[in-house]
Amino acid sequence: MSRIAFIGIGVMGGPMARHLAAKGHDLTIYNRSPAKAERWVAEHGGRMAASPVEAAEGQEVVITCVGNDDDLAEVTLGREGAFRSMAPGAIYIDHTTVSAKIARQLAVEGKSKEILCVDAPVSGGQAGAENGTLSIMCGGRDKAVQAAWPYMEAYAGRITHIGPPGAGQTTKMCNQICIAGALQGVAESLRFAQHADLAIDKVFEAISGGAAASWQMLHRWKTMADDEFDFGFAIDWMRKDLGLAIDEARTNGATLPVASLVDQFYADCQAMGAGRQDTSALIRRLPK
Repeated sequence: MSRIAFIGIGVMGGPMARHLAAKGHDLTIYNRSPAKAERWVAEHGGRMAASPVEAAEGQEVVITCVGNDDDLAEVTLGREGAFRSMAPGAIYIDHTTVSAKIARQLAVEGKSKEILCVDAPVSGGQAGAENGTLSIMCGGRDKAVQAAWPYMEAYAGRITHIGPPGAGQTTKMCNQICIAGALQGVAESLRFAQHADLAIDKVFEAISGGAAASWQMLHRWKTMADDEFDFGFAIDWMRKDLGLAIDEARTNGATLPVASLVDQFYADCQAMGAGRQDTSALIRRLPK
């Protein structure tokens, strides 16, 4: 079993760290809110550290799952960052959804310190983290991904090595682009059925087994029909992710007309006070 530092134990990181502890690994936890780290350690064992640099010292593996580019830079490259104490040969895995730019930067910094770096954003939401069935998309050198793979298997249903550093993050952008379009389609279809006075459950039965089906339809149709949105992946987070994709598209020359439009629809939802609601609250901006 390995010594692992896990930095960031929110709704995603907490369950992922729990799966590693259940496998018998020796975990050191750091979280920006110490009370959350204390609760995690009290429930799952291990120890807590006062800073990322302390958490990473002497560890074979360091895993991060934080908020955004700035948060990630602070816990890795900052004055108290983990990279300051990581030893040559250590494995670094980042599960944050961030820009491809910072993923590539961390890979360069890691290579100079002989750290094996993998950018590994995830899909599957809180339920996937809790159940250990996340889909993980990886960017990094072959040696780094191969070294990280056995640890990620603790909470993954699928792991795919996409390509070089940054490729994991750009693949996560592809994921979010697909979700944005699918959710808008489900929202419009559901509202259309309601305006047509159709039996919503029968419509779902009829169309969810054919070409119209999607994860969003299968898991969100009923809750959207019932106006239930206080769960799942928040609109505020989705806007962050779509912003990353739109920024990357400006660099690589891609055009994202639908994703850009849905991003503005999500801005409307934020203005309605739905920023912390599930992304399926997109339907709220469509009149009943």
